[in-house]
Amino acid sequence: MEGKVHLVTGGSRGIGRAISLALAGEGDVVYFNHFDPDEDAATETVQMLKDRGVEAFGLKFDVGDPDRVKAWVAEAFEAQGKIDNLVNNAGITMDALLVRMTPEQFERVIRVNLTGAFFCLQAAAKVMMKQRAGSIVNLASVAGVMGNPGQANYSASKAGLIAMSKTAAKELAARGVRVNAVAPGFIETEMTAAVPEKLAEMMKSMIPLGRAGQPEDVADVVAFLCSDAARYVTGQVIHISGGLYM
Repeated sequence: MEGKVHLVTGGSRGIGRAISLALAGEGDVVYFNHFDPDEDAATETVQMLKDRGVEAFGLKFDVGDPDRVKAWVAEAFEAQGKIDNLVNNAGITMDALLVRMTPEQFERVIRVNLTGAFFCLQAAAKVMMKQRAGSIVNLASVAGVMGNPGQANYSASKAGLIAMSKTAAKELAARGVRVNAVAPGFIETEMTAAVPEKLAEMMKSMIPLGRAGQPEDVADVVAFLCSDAARYVTGQVIHISGGLYM
């Protein structure tokens, strides 16, 4: 059986790594990008994928650079002849209270989380429209529907991703391309490890299922949305928050 070709942004660590692994079936090919200060995590992720019988390529670049994004998608398509799935997972935080947030803090988060996802979605959509098949999943956040103090930039970027996902789903459906979003809640990653302990405990206390999520909790839902089992699902936002948002 011919393997699938998956593109994952921010795929070297945390949720991105879990998604790369969850998508990867034997004979598949995974292309992921990262923007880590070094190559250690990316190298480890590539090896983990290869151990599963998957061809894997990790490349460092900024998703906010449209030329690099176009080159990345073109490289994958030219080498493999198709692109089955794109997962826009790359994201950053630069938290500050609204009245203290600098223009750079706001613009940088929007550039990576929202504009970068747009560049990737646009480039992949052009390929998928021609092949009349494909799935795109955007990583939003519970913050994009509830807001979160100190995260005006992050919340705005994730709310934008939700709206963009629904618009793209409507535009691309006629060509057989599905677009969905997932909205994780409090997931234990390096990003949330930086949250002050008191605030983290307060957030966990608000989760009906009584625990923080794991990267695999998100990855399993993303893998479902990218699979043929979700062939009739598009334009949806699936919350993965243990009931934090209802």
